[in-house]
Amino acid sequence: MASETSTRRRRLWKWLLWLPLVFVAGTALQVAVLRFVDPPVSAFMLARQGEAWRQGDWDFRVAHDWRDLDEISTYLPMAVIAAEDQNFASHSGFDLKAIERAIDHNARGKRVRGGSTISQQVAKNQFLWQGRSWLRKGLEAWYTLLIEVMWPKERILEVYVNVAEFGDGIYGAQAAARSYWHKDASRLTAAESARLAAVLPAPRRYSARNPGPYVQRRAQWIQRQMRQLGGPDYLDQLD
Repeated sequence: MASETSTRRRRLWKWLLWLPLVFVAGTALQVAVLRFVDPPVSAFMLARQGEAWRQGDWDFRVAHDWRDLDEISTYLPMAVIAAEDQNFASHSGFDLKAIERAIDHNARGKRVRGGSTISQQVAKNQFLWQGRSWLRKGLEAWYTLLIEVMWPKERILEVYVNVAEFGDGIYGAQAAARSYWHKDASRLTAAESARLAAVLPAPRRYSARNPGPYVQRRAQWIQRQMRQLGGPDYLDQLD
């Protein structure tokens, strides 16, 4: 009996020793595959659909239609960079200065501001769940590292503008363009792109189609930042 117990313990320890290797290999494979395969759905999309069903809204359907980056107006990737991550071309996944500024801003009791980069947001939206636990933040950091190592900047940006939520259940550039202005993402204007980027902090609270004062001011600021960064020519830095 003692021998059987000892054998089981050894097997358990072997499995526990293998778990970190399985985790590293599994997550690396996930990210490697999506370097070349366009994700048909994200973790956030699945969570939103599940939320609607739990609430009894069986008619709710997530709106999402993938478009390659060259099929999306250059104004939109430029707008999200201007709004969310102006050091996107130069950082390696984490913008420490932006994080410090966000902490200082929030400590003064102003509107809560995040310091996440576009790479971090892709990691969170595509692979993880909403929340502020240390476990999720740790996994977000791990996936961010994998994404930055395995994907070029253009791919990171392409995935982001396809999985970002621009309205309740509206994910990606094409779904937003069709839902709000009945056009393809390739035809988005600078003003429309800025309004989409302006709602990113809270897409269920703010509207890109019927913008209130905050979104209007934010969109105007984003357009000014887009021009100061050099407009669509800025994207050449990602090559």
